[in-house]
Amino acid sequence: MDASIRVIGVASTFLWILLVAFFASAAYSVKDLHLDIKKPQLSLTQEGFVVISIPVKIENGGFYNLCDFNLTTMVADLNGSKITEGSTLIPVVRRGDKIDAFHNLTFSLSSFLLDKGVYYLFNDSHFNVTALISMKLAEVIPVQALSNFSVPWGAPLYNFHVGQPNLEPHNITHLKVYVPLSFENHSPVEVNGEIRLYMHSDGETVGYGETTVAAPQGALCTCLVLLYVEASRICEEGFLEVYLSTQLFSYGPLVIPYG
Repeated sequence: MDASIRVIGVASTFLWILLVAFFASAAYSVKDLHLDIKKPQLSLTQEGFVVISIPVKIENGGFYNLCDFNLTTMVADLNGSKITEGSTLIPVVRRGDKIDAFHNLTFSLSSFLLDKGVYYLFNDSHFNVTALISMKLAEVIPVQALSNFSVPWGAPLYNFHVGQPNLEPHNITHLKVYVPLSFENHSPVEVNGEIRLYMHSDGETVGYGETTVAAPQGALCTCLVLLYVEASRICEEGFLEVYLSTQLFSYGPLVIPYG
């Protein structure tokens, strides 16, 4: 009996030594595990979708395989409201492997503007990203890490400005009205579309004009919208309604008083 107990005791001790050695070697091998979450890249597609792409680089130089690597992210606006979320799973990163992957998040710009307002349409800003990383070291030891960072955003209609209408005689009954418009395209793609403008005076719609715009990335766009208005119907004060329609979004009316 005593011999059996001694054998069990030795086996138990040997097992604990193996377990301690395993966890110690797994922990030690973490120093040779390199995980790099690179700077997110933001782009706009011609179909009007915002794509946030996060490059991920994993280099497993440790003693054991890494499994169930999962990157889960949530994108929020300035108020903390969720815009979109997603996950990327890499089932196994074997010992000695080097893996480059992209974690992509996509959402519709027009739907976002409709739900969240137009602040991002006219103002440079950023999106807030929360990232949760989880994995299993040596395929059995769970590890988690939480990180927060931001992604810069460039407004497609930055510093949008509607100037005061300029009036010129056209004929005996009508005036030519020129309305200057300008904005800077800070978005990653060219903004092409149409601007429609309605002029209101004394509670009535007195004129209508439209123009096309083409603003390359980073460019300042300036234009004049021409309206023909009956001289007898226009007052010194009123307001303009501006409607914007591009390949990325539609918005309106933007109400601008004049006078």
